[in-house]
Amino acid sequence: MQPDPHRLTEILGLRIPPLGFYDAPDPTAFEPLVRPAERTCMFAYFPEWLKGRTLLLTADRYGCGGAGSCLLGVESRSREQMISFLLDEEGLKRSREIMGRFVDERHKYHPRHGNLLVGPLRPAQYEHLRTVTFYVNPDQLAAFIVGAHYDSGPREAPVIAPFGSGCSQLLPVFDDLDAPRAALGATDSAMRRHLPADTLAFTVTKPMFQKLCELDERSFLYKSFWRDLQKARAQA
Repeated sequence: MQPDPHRLTEILGLRIPPLGFYDAPDPTAFEPLVRPAERTCMFAYFPEWLKGRTLLLTADRYGCGGAGSCLLGVESRSREQMISFLLDEEGLKRSREIMGRFVDERHKYHPRHGNLLVGPLRPAQYEHLRTVTFYVNPDQLAAFIVGAHYDSGPREAPVIAPFGSGCSQLLPVFDDLDAPRAALGATDSAMRRHLPADTLAFTVTKPMFQKLCELDERSFLYKSFWRDLQKARAQA
């Protein structure tokens, strides 16, 4: 059963509903659906997500080549073409050697089914949920990072800030989807134009999603520092 995020999103004042990333056998359970246009960033469909529509990605229709590669294993460029694009056109690494290592060692997702779906949370499809993404401002991001560390010891690192495309930060960056982990995302300037300027992404695995939804009155969200921060913002 899907945890209920309502109390969490309410106390954090989230304006944007959480986004689910699903790997499911039946896309009709997620209707209304939208399909990506060729070479189009999946985040161009952010307004569609806000309207309650779900983006369907498949091996024959995935939009951007980067999404096809990291999410569905579809390679539209050779290794050398990929390195040249990321290094020479986007300028993302200092050297060809470093860029080549990234291309060779980057995480890729291996779908269980032929349908990857990104859109509003669907509680009835919880078994097919892979990650949940919250779209946050700096104050909300700070709260999520504290929340992700709530059950962690001093040498544990449940939150990562990985380099990669916006779509890769939604899923492939996690080594273990069955562990409570979180990733700071929407740091790819190529996709940020599709988001509000003050917005970043905080993506979590299902175990972390459950832990965050279980934050109760004993946690920092119900103590004076969070209340004082909210009051200060309201008076600004």
